[in-house]
Amino acid sequence: MQNYLLKQISVVNENKISEKDIYIKNGRIEKIGNSIGVKEKVTEINGEGKYLFPGVIDDQVHFREPGLTQKATIYTESKAAVAGGVTSFMEMPNTIPNALTGAILEEKYEIAKHNSLANYSFYMGVSNTNAEEVLRINKKKREVCGVKIFMGSSTGNMLVDSEPALHKIFSESELLIATHCEDEKIIKENYRQIKSIKPNLSPADHPVIRDENACYTSSSFAVSLAKKYNSRLHILHISTEKELELFTNTIPLTEKRITSEVCVHHLHFTAEDYDKHGYFIKCNPAIKEAKNKEALWKGLLDGRLDVIATDHAPHTFEEKQGPYEHAHSGLPLVQHPLLIMLSYYKDGIISLEKIAEKMSHAVADCFKIKDRGYIREGYFADLVVVDIHKSTTVKKENILYKCGWSPFEGTIFPASILQTFVNGNSVYSQDYGNTNWDESIKGERLSFNH
Repeated sequence: MQNYLLKQISVVNENKISEKDIYIKNGRIEKIGNSIGVKEKVTEINGEGKYLFPGVIDDQVHFREPGLTQKATIYTESKAAVAGGVTSFMEMPNTIPNALTGAILEEKYEIAKHNSLANYSFYMGVSNTNAEEVLRINKKKREVCGVKIFMGSSTGNMLVDSEPALHKIFSESELLIATHCEDEKIIKENYRQIKSIKPNLSPADHPVIRDENACYTSSSFAVSLAKKYNSRLHILHISTEKELELFTNTIPLTEKRITSEVCVHHLHFTAEDYDKHGYFIKCNPAIKEAKNKEALWKGLLDGRLDVIATDHAPHTFEEKQGPYEHAHSGLPLVQHPLLIMLSYYKDGIISLEKIAEKMSHAVADCFKIKDRGYIREGYFADLVVVDIHKSTTVKKENILYKCGWSPFEGTIFPASILQTFVNGNSVYSQDYGNTNWDESIKGERLSFNH
């Protein structure tokens, strides 16, 4: 493995920006300082005019392997992630077979060990009948990011609607419980009502069917369970203004028992965008009217929403075609989350320091990830070099997802990802229009300080 010395680069870390040298040795950050002298052989990188971020940690992705590899694989999507500055991911259990046993979970880890270019962890799935298996996984809490409960059906057959099962998990699990919260009864009734008067549904009907009430009813129920049992609850992809009342910014993140996530597409799109993008932005929870986007930004910046993620959920181009009942929910996003946030920095909405906090620091704190998420001596060198003055145009030929499409195709982002280090290895870099990959060293399994 090569060692690197990044010279005079603007380091975005722990709520400040300072020009530093960064010495990377044997996969970790050996030293941070000014005018660092190194006796060993290193590859020196001129960082003048560039910014260095801690690698993005995405706490919610669907990489589709095993069983759904016509959509994506761990290799293809981790490659897209690294090109976007995402150095670690946590992947969901609704693959085929569903990750509902320890044995299936370990099979996914084995696939990632040989194929993932980014660091990885996988959620253990919860069903109506596997509570005892989930609780056995608790014994491996330093090796698993958490357990995932679909409290509203999204994709696959993992809806957990058994109250005894929910009470058992919330009362006995020591692991973080991540939830997808939408009330299935409300969704079904909304669908029945609109279908009775409008047989042919359109993309714009999606937020009417999966409305704010469906989200709030389910989220508030999850919060009530967590408060009853003092569970460690993390509610995924908050999409409504009303849900913000369930969260607090009055205590530090490290002391919270109930935390929340917001996704880049809910911060970017609104219901008005269905006219342009149609089913390509159909997702669960649905993208809703603009007032919710405005509230989500406020909640993110004031600390009620804790982390930013993607919920990367690729489907083939054909699977995204109508009619409504056929068009699959989910969109591919993991190649562009940092660029999306940097565009909002350029618009004056969010600071560079806050981007690093919400996409790296806070995720590491929320999940208690060991030695990652910050630019600190002794930590793994998961780092991203960014040029905030060089634009990036999303084109079909530079989209790395296996599905081959992106809702951002044609978008010109006002920044570029120049280089991504994973565990000190320069996996991705671009120079004068040439893209370079070093896939010789794979990512590592995340460890947790539970």
